Amino acid sequence: MNPHLKKGLCFIAMVSILGYAQSQKKPQNTMNNPLLTDWTGPYSGVPAFDKMNVKDVKPAIRKGMEMHLAEIDKIAENPAEPTFENTIVPMEKAGSELDRAFTYYGIFSSNVSSPEFREVQKELSPEISEFSSKISQNEKLFKRIKTIYEKSRNNPLEPSEQRVIELIYEDFAMQGADLDEKAKERYAEINKELSGLYTQFSNNVLADEENYVLYLEKDQLGGLPDSYIKSAAQAAAQRGKEGLYAVTNTRSSMDPFLTYSTERSLREKVWKSYYSRGDNADEYDNNEIVKQILKLRDERVKLLGYDNYAQWRLQNRMAKNPENAMNLMMKVWPAALARVEEEVADMQKIANSEGANIDIKPWDYRFFAEKVRKEKYDLNSEEVKQYLELGNLTEALFFTAGELFNFNFKLVKEGSVPVFHEDVKVWEVTDKDTGNLIGLWYLDPFARQGKRSGAWATTYRSYSELMGKKPVLASNNSNFIKPAPGEPVLISWDDAETFFHEFGHALHFLSADIKYPTLNGGVRDYTEFQSQLLERWLYTDKVINQFLRHHKTNEVIPQALVQKIKKASTFNQGFATTEFLASAIMDMKYHTTNPDKIDPDTFERETLNELNMPEEIVMRHRTPHFGHVFSSEGYATGYYGYLWADVLTADAAEAFAESEGGFYDKELAQKLVKYLFAPRNAIDPAEAYRKFRGRDAKIDALMRDRGFPVPAESNQ
Repeated sequence: MNPHLKKGLCFIAMVSILGYAQSQKKPQNTMNNPLLTDWTGPYSGVPAFDKMNVKDVKPAIRKGMEMHLAEIDKIAENPAEPTFENTIVPMEKAGSELDRAFTYYGIFSSNVSSPEFREVQKELSPEISEFSSKISQNEKLFKRIKTIYEKSRNNPLEPSEQRVIELIYEDFAMQGADLDEKAKERYAEINKELSGLYTQFSNNVLADEENYVLYLEKDQLGGLPDSYIKSAAQAAAQRGKEGLYAVTNTRSSMDPFLTYSTERSLREKVWKSYYSRGDNADEYDNNEIVKQILKLRDERVKLLGYDNYAQWRLQNRMAKNPENAMNLMMKVWPAALARVEEEVADMQKIANSEGANIDIKPWDYRFFAEKVRKEKYDLNSEEVKQYLELGNLTEALFFTAGELFNFNFKLVKEGSVPVFHEDVKVWEVTDKDTGNLIGLWYLDPFARQGKRSGAWATTYRSYSELMGKKPVLASNNSNFIKPAPGEPVLISWDDAETFFHEFGHALHFLSADIKYPTLNGGVRDYTEFQSQLLERWLYTDKVINQFLRHHKTNEVIPQALVQKIKKASTFNQGFATTEFLASAIMDMKYHTTNPDKIDPDTFERETLNELNMPEEIVMRHRTPHFGHVFSSEGYATGYYGYLWADVLTADAAEAFAESEGGFYDKELAQKLVKYLFAPRNAIDPAEAYRKFRGRDAKIDALMRDRGFPVPAESNQ
């Protein structure tokens, strides 16, 4: 997607939107459409989520695209000599109506989807792609951009303007703006085909998540915690199955079930349902779609002269090329496999001692890992959860933001800001010292039908000086299991880390201090760094001693339990690293291999065999439901980016750990905000990190962090 064409896109939730489209239809009275109109009310206007209706989506998107295209055409037809002021500035300002329409589109797509909306989405996807091509392949527009860019190479503009023109020129060039007419036409056709395939892929996964629900009887609940049982009962009742218990086909439901259920046959069933999403040889099967996506991507980049999709995609990432990304992953892979071997041996020993007479299978891994955790570290995950109550953790987020960013969070009175679901709460974010308004933070915490699984962050409105310095509207979205009425929301340590992680994205949005909307974009293998770094504050004494309190007694978590948590921090890193890396390596292999030779099922199996993938573990995201890669282009050949960013994270965390004030060192926190959060993409990521750290990051910090041997050659 061209970042200058869509300001304020959701960071993750909207990755499935690949551009803009224009319909030849002329909808009537569309300016009365609530999805297009200016946002009104407090905080310089807020989305009218209370006025959302699926019937308004098509006319809103179509009219918004029509208006945006008219703005672009006016810029392209300007007879004056191209300048930054008469070309780039109006481009940056264009498309405000479309921005608003896409905000609602993103909510419908990710938070409150329905069969009705999915039909709308299916119809709009090719139109969206078609319109994107009309802009990125506008010959007159690109000529103006190229003129400004070439002049700037000899006579550089001021830094923020120079960064903007370089990013815009690079993006247009990557999207085929320099192709001949025949190649442009095919390029646009491919994008149109891909947009439909992405939507279909995503909807197929969502259908399998909704359709595969396991209902349990009371005598099938062995080992499950009371909180899970109560939530499962409520989930069943919501589906008209009163008296039963529902295990839904989402990670938030699957993970604890596999960890605690003593019913091995049911664990196998739940595991197979979850990891077979999109792979059931039915109308929702995604294997053929993956083949088509890979072939079309390959054909498209060959039009531009690249050998493969990964080579094209990574040229403007920190990794620069697929070889560098693979080199990093393969430095870590052997250590991860060695750790898995140790973990499986520990689990098998316990299974044997209990007379289980089994070999550890993938559906056993979490269950026996929990037993090993208890034996090795005397650490009971269910005991830890009693101190991880969602309300307290939310306050922990706010405390961290206050200490590092000087932000204050105040809950907005219910009803004063429209929300799209009753579960959503909104907070006002201000500067602690001046009281100046920074923005709003929306939280949508619970899983439900029509909401995609996982956790993500979005912006409904981003900050930029050019657009009037309006308050940021940021959002975090989780899929915690909603408790029975009156029960607390208790989450796992992993989920607490994810909560901090996604809040890191929100802080990245809220702390932005940039002039031009394009600079709100990001480099994919860098944008996860800030959020991964924020996870580290969950482990700090100030957070632990204030906010990790027992949900019944309000007692602070005992230091003895904290020490067990810290001691076990590298526990199960073989599993965690291997399941992630398997997906990341497969992503890169898919996009550096001739697609004519790929049958997804066979290719996945054979490639993992060549990598000596342990049979006790499966990829975190198997190919048929790997939405990061196949429901959009957001993370295609970019899933490795989490590891790349984690190298930066581990290195930066050591900087805090070594500083005089530790993780709350004021001087280092100021540098963190100044160089790594506020500039967004106004500074080259490598340069920004060097300004913060004084040098490049090294892989040795990552290896120490995971308890792996440090390689002799440790530079990234």
